[in-house]
Amino acid sequence: MKKIVIICLLLLVATMSACSDNVAPVDGNHKEKKDESEQGKEKNQNKKNEETDKEKSETSVEKPTEPKYSVNQKNWSIEPIKGDTNEKVVLLTIDDAPDKYAVDMAKTLKELDAGAIFFVNGIYLDSQEGKKALKKIHDMGFLIGNHTYSHAYLPDLSEGEQRKEIEKVSEMVEQVIGEKPKFFRAPNGANTDSTRKIADEQGMILMNWSYGYDYFEPYMDAEKLTKAMVTGKAPEIDIPYSLLKPGANLLMHDREWTSKALSDIVRGLRDKGYKTVDPHLIKTK
Repeated sequence: MKKIVIICLLLLVATMSACSDNVAPVDGNHKEKKDESEQGKEKNQNKKNEETDKEKSETSVEKPTEPKYSVNQKNWSIEPIKGDTNEKVVLLTIDDAPDKYAVDMAKTLKELDAGAIFFVNGIYLDSQEGKKALKKIHDMGFLIGNHTYSHAYLPDLSEGEQRKEIEKVSEMVEQVIGEKPKFFRAPNGANTDSTRKIADEQGMILMNWSYGYDYFEPYMDAEKLTKAMVTGKAPEIDIPYSLLKPGANLLMHDREWTSKALSDIVRGLRDKGYKTVDPHLIKTK
């Protein structure tokens, strides 16, 4: 009888030991699977963070805080504030944005690491498409300027009408990008005493240009326009001499032929030793 009891006890102990051996690996496998799952989630999160950082680097730029240049209010050139600043620069500006090609032009300039000011008309910001285009341009790091609401010839308007043309655009721009323009360019460069006063009240710097040719019929061609902008000469409109000089303020527009020529224009100017100035380095009010 005692032998039978002892045998039963031995069998019971052996059974419990086997169960314990079987259970332990199951818990271990579960823990390993859990660790692998957590590692996978961590890898996915790291990947998302890397993609976010990459996207931020592609769509934003660090804005310099100390101005190095100012706008000459007599000839509209960009001049160094201090003598040790590079004077062989040109400023790129794009008017009548954002119509059809401004976003593509901004992408081209971004790829070339070339800054520019995009002067916008309010009529292009009435649509959601226009607002999105403006935000894309701003998010790529470009400054936004005020070019009036309807591109009206300001000397023909009353002071009140001029004020509406200017202030409305600043308000529209602020609603989209969170800040008002710091530069104002009158259509046709036609400033008046009223526009000067209004721009000053709005905290904007007046800015016309040194030269620009893409609105003349002979230069509505990418190849001809490139040559004219890079040399500064436009013999077909009686400018056989070069207007390209250090600090030149270059006028271009949101146009198909200008968009096609833009990359070659920037490269051509750089081949001549000119640097495209970062507009964030220009002194504002």
